[in-house]
Amino acid sequence: MRYVLLALALAGAVVSTLALKIHYDTGTEPCSINEHWDCGIVNHSRFSLIDRVPVAAVGIVGYLVLGGLAFARWRFVNLLTALAGFLFAFRLSMIEQYALEVWCLYCAISQTIIAVILLLSIAWVAADYFALKRAASRA
Repeated sequence: MRYVLLALALAGAVVSTLALKIHYDTGTEPCSINEHWDCGIVNHSRFSLIDRVPVAAVGIVGYLVLGGLAFARWRFVNLLTALAGFLFAFRLSMIEQYALEVWCLYCAISQTIIAVILLLSIAWVAADYFALKRAASRA
């Protein structure tokens, strides 16, 4: 499981890196699909920064932390970090939906990745819990 989570975390870091590139780019964006899907509008909005730090950079760091926690097999800390990341991504989704009324393709992919990481982290902790419970009942 840890290698799957590590691979997903690395994929999330790559997607966040692409979003960060758009944050600093001034040209036409490759993911400017139509009036409802435009990464440039999202990544250049006032919501794309947290105290002068691009949200995409926060995503890169978050995914790398998740990958490190998964690799180190810190299951419960990984679960809590994934939950925090999911809630952060959910907040960003609400901003895209209601404040900007425009979606970012890279953001949507990242939100899917963090949701899968959260679900797999829950399964990993649950599997570990039930394995320990079975081992304790045999003793």
